[in-house]
Amino acid sequence: MDAQPEIGRRERKKAQTRQAISEAALALFLERGYDQVSVKEIADAADVAVTTLFKHFPGKEAMVFDEDSAHEAALVAAVRDRPAGQPVLEALREFMHGGRLLTARKGKGIRAFLELISSTPVLREYAHRMWMRHEAALADAIAEAVGKPSGDIAATSLAHFALESSRFAGEQKDPKRALDETFDLLARGWGAEFG
Repeated sequence: MDAQPEIGRRERKKAQTRQAISEAALALFLERGYDQVSVKEIADAADVAVTTLFKHFPGKEAMVFDEDSAHEAALVAAVRDRPAGQPVLEALREFMHGGRLLTARKGKGIRAFLELISSTPVLREYAHRMWMRHEAALADAIAEAVGKPSGDIAATSLAHFALESSRFAGEQKDPKRALDETFDLLARGWGAEFG
């Protein structure tokens, strides 16, 4: 008997269970609020044991953000797969403007999803920590794109500020303008503006 199909089936089952938990959690959070929902209620809604839930997610907040690896891949692809001749900084600006990280949530109540995150301090902080975890991968992609070694300080700084720009812009009255001004400043350098 070939073991390969069994492994595929097992992985599909795990992915289905993970998705069921994530969808149940999000539905309950949107309906009642994050703080009013217990882990047991999520497990019951997903028809799994609490122990099974914790095999898939380390905590409640992780259930809201179930697309972490896709986010990192999309960030790196924005740099590596940019059109020939497009500067890295412009590719990152376009990526941040495009809201590409939220495409999976479109059609599932993106406005309600964003409101849930912005109105729940623990989710806001978790989202930020999760987002900033991609700094090293993005920095390596930037360094590679401009012919610098891994760990290059300039590439790491650009990755850090590009990632932070989304949080900063989201807190402003005009997020699009704030994002553009931030990337304009990055393009010019601080010396030209504040030297």
